[in-house]
Amino acid sequence: MSQIVPTIMAETLDQLRESTQRLQTFARRVHIDISDGEFAPTFLLPEAQLFWPQGWEVDIHAMVARPSEHIQQLIQLKPSMVIFHAETQEDVVPHFATLKQAGIKAGLALLKTTVPSTVQPAIEAADHVMIFSGDLGKFGGTASLMQLEKIRLIKKIKPNVEIGWDGGVKLDNAYTLTQGGADVLNVGGEIANSAAPADTYNELVKEINKHGVI
Repeated sequence: MSQIVPTIMAETLDQLRESTQRLQTFARRVHIDISDGEFAPTFLLPEAQLFWPQGWEVDIHAMVARPSEHIQQLIQLKPSMVIFHAETQEDVVPHFATLKQAGIKAGLALLKTTVPSTVQPAIEAADHVMIFSGDLGKFGGTASLMQLEKIRLIKKIKPNVEIGWDGGVKLDNAYTLTQGGADVLNVGGEIANSAAPADTYNELVKEINKHGVI
């Protein structure tokens, strides 16, 4: 069954605190972005300052150029999963092994221009592969449905890997994305900018679980 996972993108502690308070009443699995200002053009709150409510299942999306400079602090946070980009300056496969030894799932993010076959070893080592269809370090973006073709290519390499989608998820495309094979929809602006975030979250959950649609 596919999941709706709200995204937190915070530049300050106040923004992080406000985001967690908005999501705490309904979210259980949450996606938190960090950025080093190099891999992505935005400086987001560093991992050393992250916190979240007890009981949350947290995926940390690390938009960083050199995972080796971040991995130990990320492990200390004990998230459920850490997602590194295939396009970093380092081979992520050894970092995935380090995460798994610490009991943390390893996720791989693919930018729009990255062809799955070119990063096959990383896909084989990953627990989760996230198709990134947004703009690095920003909410919004467009859900380019042409990227759904990557799911078939990823599954050809690793059939049972969990597939995530990040970028442009909205009520009018969530069902299409899950029918296309996405297991996890990371939702940023659609929930973050909503006047009633819990209602928007519930509408998205209802949308991806509807039946009888041709």
